[in-house]
Amino acid sequence: QVHLVESGGGLVQAGGSLRLSCTATGNIFSINAMGWYRQAPGKQRELVATITNGGSTNYADSVKGRFTISRDNAKNTVYLQMNSLKPEDTAVYNCNAHANILLYLGQGTQVTVSS
Repeated sequence: QVHLVESGGGLVQAGGSLRLSCTATGNIFSINAMGWYRQAPGKQRELVATITNGGSTNYADSVKGRFTISRDNAKNTVYLQMNSLKPEDTAVYNCNAHANILLYLGQGTQVTVSS
């Protein structure tokens, strides 16, 4: 079992920045990769960014060049640095962890970008 706790969401003006954090506890040695989903009202869930245990990263086209995912293995924490935020980035952001064939999700944190 893996438990994920997110923090760092909030309200920011367009063009601003936020950093999300996600700390994993439990059977962390089973985790292969971690990342972030987001879902806005009335829209499908979107995979925003992922990072593997080896450090390889992948981003949605909509956030490339603006968002950066990173990890601190000593703290079992993954970060999502979000710069140049746009109103269309408004969504609930969920941390995720892939552990073998299982997918764990955090409770979500709200990010709201005002125009």
